[in-house]
Amino acid sequence: MLFHDPLFLLVFLPLVFISFFFLLKNKKFSRIYLLIVASFIFYSAWNINLSPLIIITILVNYFFGKKISDIPEAFKKKRILFFAVLFNILFLGFFKYSDFVITNINSVFDSEIELLNFPFPLALSFITFQTIAYLVDCYDGNISKVDLKKYALFISFFPQLIAGPIVRYNYMISQFEDEKNASINYKNIYIGLIVIAIGLMKKILIADNLSIVADQGFNAGQQLSFLEGWLTSLGYTFQLYFDFSGYIDMATGIALLFNINLPANFNSPFKASGMINFWQRHHITLSTFLTNYIYYPLSRSFKELTFVKSMIITMIVFLIAGLWHGPSWLFVTFGALHGLGLIINHSFRKLYPFQLNKLLSQFLTFNYVSFTLIFFRAENFESALNVIKGMLALNNINGLVNIFTPINSITAFVAAFVICFLFKNTHYIIDQLKK
Repeated sequence: MLFHDPLFLLVFLPLVFISFFFLLKNKKFSRIYLLIVASFIFYSAWNINLSPLIIITILVNYFFGKKISDIPEAFKKKRILFFAVLFNILFLGFFKYSDFVITNINSVFDSEIELLNFPFPLALSFITFQTIAYLVDCYDGNISKVDLKKYALFISFFPQLIAGPIVRYNYMISQFEDEKNASINYKNIYIGLIVIAIGLMKKILIADNLSIVADQGFNAGQQLSFLEGWLTSLGYTFQLYFDFSGYIDMATGIALLFNINLPANFNSPFKASGMINFWQRHHITLSTFLTNYIYYPLSRSFKELTFVKSMIITMIVFLIAGLWHGPSWLFVTFGALHGLGLIINHSFRKLYPFQLNKLLSQFLTFNYVSFTLIFFRAENFESALNVIKGMLALNNINGLVNIFTPINSITAFVAAFVICFLFKNTHYIIDQLKK
């Protein structure tokens, strides 16, 4: 099931809502179990054969978290935390990166090791990051009592299970435990339905129509013209944003129906005036995780953190972030380009302590981000280079390949530009509606 699936919107969600607020009214523990069961049904609808994996990771990490919390000795706590984090990285790597590693070994050593072809469990990347944050909170003593049912709900809560936002344990559990949230809040229902509608329109009317243009360009078996190259690149840039932010909007709206506030994950990122500002606005919870759980620990490993060292760490963080998105050198390239963009931005701030014109900064940032996303979308480097050569008018052709055909795609392009650069973002709308 996906959020825009009629089965989810018209059957699953209403049944869970009615059961939560009417059938199990004043039954706190039953409501928690209802959300856990509903979340597992939602997850299993994607692939029931892989659903036991999420149960395994919940049980194993509950055990790790409890051990970390119960043991007073700092050395033992740190050792358990190390093995717990290692387990989660290996668990993710086993399913997501096994074939990537084997392919590269075969390429380097000219061997013929067979690929394992493991299916990748849905949402495992987000679950892994969220779990690591939970384990570190256990180590830091931020979680007073480790509870299996609460932890299971924290990991599996269906509105943000598939693709985030990445949340902290205490942030979510305090809302689940708040008795006020057990009663219907009509304002939250109104706002939630409006935000779900915004997310649906982003996904269905804009992202899905722009995917036609992007797919046509990236899958073209011939060279792209100058105009086709730019339409392909920009089409995917807007498609990805409206697809992901639309999903987050729907997740936010669905959670609001149950009186749960999810953290903002986007803040008009295409209005960013530099790569630093972009990552303060784009996928905010991922950026926060990378900073708190990778950048800071690496920086603390140096006795003295110089500017050069901090920039090296920044590049390492974004290489990891790129690889986290998928098992491909294209994703690593995407991460490296974002790391490079941040290094240039930091260096410019350090060497030239003045600001460029705001519109010029936004123009440069948007186009650089759009360029990096070519590697995020392309199936291989040849396809990526074909788009780039088209954008630079290096293919020496002038024709079009029906990229203008769907009128809906043209409308979606116009809507995407207007919404991204002239409209307020969804969380601003939520804040205004709450007032």
